[in-house]
Amino acid sequence: FIHGLGSGHTFRLIITYNELRAKEMYEDYRLYDREVYYYPARDLIFYSADIHGQAIVKERLKIIKRIVENQPTTIITTLDGGMDFCLPFVLYENKKILLKEADIIDLEKIKKDLVTRGYENVSQVDNEGQFAVRGGILDIFPLTEEQPYRIELWGDEIDTIRTIDVESQRSIENVSEVTVYPAVEIFFDEDEKLGGIRAVREEMENCVRKFKEEGKVEEGARLRDTVENFIETYEACPNMVNLESYVPYFCKETVSFFDYFKDKDVIVFLDELNRANERCETVEYEFRESMANRLTKGYILPGQMDVLYNQPQLIRKLLQYPVVLISTLDGTTKDIKVSRTFSFFVQSSPSYNNNFAVMAKDIESLKKKGYRVLLLSASETRGRRLCADLEDFGIYAVYDRDMSHSIEKGQVMVAKGNLRRGFEYPLLSFVVVTEGDIFGGQKKKKKKKQRIYEGTKIHSFSDLKVGDYVVHENHGLGIYQGIEKIEVDKVTKDYLKIQYAGGSNLYVLATSLDVLQKYAGSEAKAPKLNRLNSPEWKKTKTRVKGAVKEIAKELVDLYAKRQAREGFAYGKDTVWQTEFEEMFPYEETDDQLS
Repeated sequence: FIHGLGSGHTFRLIITYNELRAKEMYEDYRLYDREVYYYPARDLIFYSADIHGQAIVKERLKIIKRIVENQPTTIITTLDGGMDFCLPFVLYENKKILLKEADIIDLEKIKKDLVTRGYENVSQVDNEGQFAVRGGILDIFPLTEEQPYRIELWGDEIDTIRTIDVESQRSIENVSEVTVYPAVEIFFDEDEKLGGIRAVREEMENCVRKFKEEGKVEEGARLRDTVENFIETYEACPNMVNLESYVPYFCKETVSFFDYFKDKDVIVFLDELNRANERCETVEYEFRESMANRLTKGYILPGQMDVLYNQPQLIRKLLQYPVVLISTLDGTTKDIKVSRTFSFFVQSSPSYNNNFAVMAKDIESLKKKGYRVLLLSASETRGRRLCADLEDFGIYAVYDRDMSHSIEKGQVMVAKGNLRRGFEYPLLSFVVVTEGDIFGGQKKKKKKKQRIYEGTKIHSFSDLKVGDYVVHENHGLGIYQGIEKIEVDKVTKDYLKIQYAGGSNLYVLATSLDVLQKYAGSEAKAPKLNRLNSPEWKKTKTRVKGAVKEIAKELVDLYAKRQAREGFAYGKDTVWQTEFEEMFPYEETDDQLS
């Protein structure tokens, strides 16, 4: 329905009420449009934390790139995805760097520009957002691309541009040009940087003076240390500070992500707006409460409270575009005047739970009523087998791999595709049945064996929730209790609080996540916690080291025996292997194909 209404527009912006719903819509929408992207909202509560991961920034910048290049795109997000302050859209257009073969470039200027745009200067590129210079070779890994690029120079002239493999650093293919977009969402030139620092310092002095008048000497000293530490780090290493919460000091004209579609051909779909409004108001309330507490204790400046748009402001921004409201129930919607209302009936397809005979009977009945019936299978092999199975019940079904043919009345078509649930539009005499409807979305669970929880690396503190069990490599198993600001040697930084047995607490610097592993979620069966400064954890590590040595010895013996034995040549792939490969829902890497 949404795809049909939005098919005449370059951009389709679908806004729903929470992250889970948005991700479910994203997965389903891929059936209709491969150029669909999910735009994640920022975690506004952690705005003033020092460390941020690149995952969210990468997803958002890929979408911004498509808007700049005016590529037809469907974007799915939540209403709070537009709450944070963004830089004006024109900056992304002006700050991109276009490098083409035969161009004459100033390598020193390019290096400076890349640093200004958030890129990290390293010895060898192995991650997004990095660049490296070695002699006449410039390697860049744009945050919006899947592979890094190698630009070889002949003097000041670009001789060749090639994509390279991260692991081997070998060339893959030649390209004629590359466009490098900023690696961060927030970036400033030198004048803006100096002006912002002056504004930050000026407000800090005013607040410290006010704290002093109120007799809050400790809070004033804490604020001064926090701000001076931010300024010092920003001047020395811009990529290591959180600029999002300081945006108003550096940029007077901020916008919402929803403003990026001005002068663009866009249509907006608001899914269950009342629920989206409630979510937006809740996020704002939690943010204000959290920041107000930090403000009174001297952890932030007053200007850092004003870094998001509220619900009425977001609605006004969206109403400048054509808007379609989608709601399950009729009802009034505040702030929006509805010009026309349309009602239509849609229902979910029934679940057959492997009862093929019942499904065949229903399909036969639908055919007689003149329905168009579409069955979806994630595997081409399974889809063709489904056609054959229907023929056993006297139902002829045509298979269409890419749904390039229209379905006639009374016709049954099987196609390759995947949806969570099927649906029926009675007024259109159209029904879609998915494999989940046929075989059951939830398979019967086998009796669980005792599960051993294995640790997983923590890449960002957003991977953790309060109550999660974590393992510190030197102190053992504890419970994560959140992030706290702690002042050490007159410097305030973020620390992760870990609680151990007996009520003892350990504070781990937020930049030292590599010493922690996630043990299990808070819903898991509570394990026995370790005690701080006890020999228990050291004994455990010693036992494990001994066991690992034994396993290693066994593996060496095993591989030696395998090496000495003659190998076995397997036969050609069967239809089952083909089906297994087709069911893989992602684009295979070269190693997976191999």
